[in-house]
Amino acid sequence: MQTDELNMYFNNMMVLGGGSRVITEWKDIPMELLMRIISLLDDRTVIVASGVCSGWRDAICWGLTQFSLTWYFSLFPSFFLYPYVRYVYLHKRLKQSRVLDRDLILYSRCNNMNNMVLSLAPKFTKLRVLTLRQSKPQLDDHAVETIAANCHELEDLDLSKSFKLTDWSLYALARGCPNLTKLNISGCSAFSDAALVYLSGFCTKLKILNLCGCVKAASDHALKAIGYKCHQLQSINLGWCEGVSDVGVMSLAYGCPDLRAIDLCGCVLITDESVIALANNCLHLRSLGLYYCQNITDRAMYALAHSRVKNKHEVWESVKSRYEEEGLINLNISQCTALTPPAVQALCDCFPSLHTCPDRHSLIISGCLNLTSVHCACRHQAHRAVAH
Repeated sequence: MQTDELNMYFNNMMVLGGGSRVITEWKDIPMELLMRIISLLDDRTVIVASGVCSGWRDAICWGLTQFSLTWYFSLFPSFFLYPYVRYVYLHKRLKQSRVLDRDLILYSRCNNMNNMVLSLAPKFTKLRVLTLRQSKPQLDDHAVETIAANCHELEDLDLSKSFKLTDWSLYALARGCPNLTKLNISGCSAFSDAALVYLSGFCTKLKILNLCGCVKAASDHALKAIGYKCHQLQSINLGWCEGVSDVGVMSLAYGCPDLRAIDLCGCVLITDESVIALANNCLHLRSLGLYYCQNITDRAMYALAHSRVKNKHEVWESVKSRYEEEGLINLNISQCTALTPPAVQALCDCFPSLHTCPDRHSLIISGCLNLTSVHCACRHQAHRAVAH
């Protein structure tokens, strides 16, 4: 909305109640209308607006449910690394009258994401979604503890690449944010499995969990706890968690029957037993990542194909249409060099949503030169079209 247009709407606003009164100042805007305006602002402007007056701050505190600080590091290039660059850049922009007032306000308040979180978390207490993904690690445990102490309604939290965080952050989140349904701590390599076990005991509503690269946290011990406590889990990323074995994956398969997506790329210890457990227990599985899982053999592929055939015979008439829409739609078996064409072809035939064609590539077989003969249903359809 342009400034002139906004001023026009402002000049025409009127509130009726106990007599007519014309709104003459921004602070007179009704709370409901102000909350609607706040919902249309970008995250950077929301921060500035929270400092306009107490009424605006209260509206933001009560109305803001989703917020991201991912943009913050790129607000002023190189500011966080080189103080002299900060001075030269601001001085030059001020002389050219090209610095936005809101950017100056932001920078004057907090010169890194950690301080920004410490400043804003006590105000934005109704947040449900908070994204703090970083290109350079700045967050520390104190910031996460502040979030946990104030944002008790938080459901979706992204802390990816927060290398400075320790177990204290997970302990704080477990106590302060028990309603979490989505948590991304990928790349947080300092977390231990003990802290993850503790978290799973409190955050039992978790549905999406990203542990990619959490080598110490994602152990079989932790996965057992998740399988035992977090029965609503639908998606988990265990990419490059090299300590994960069949014990941990089977615990997830038995404890989380609604699992839809699991990424095991780089989990070099797992064998066919993990895939068989997933095939037999997670009937809604849609996406499976097995990149570089070189212990996987044809036995796993046939188990997946057999589960599809078995389930088809058990489906009620009333849910047949839903069944047709389910099943694997993404499978990554790149570098699984023990697999043979007949087994993978049988799997592909059972799951028509798996595609090898370039336009809809969802069966990924890179590095498996012996699987180049495998083809999806599209090839059969193309041949039939040509024949007719």
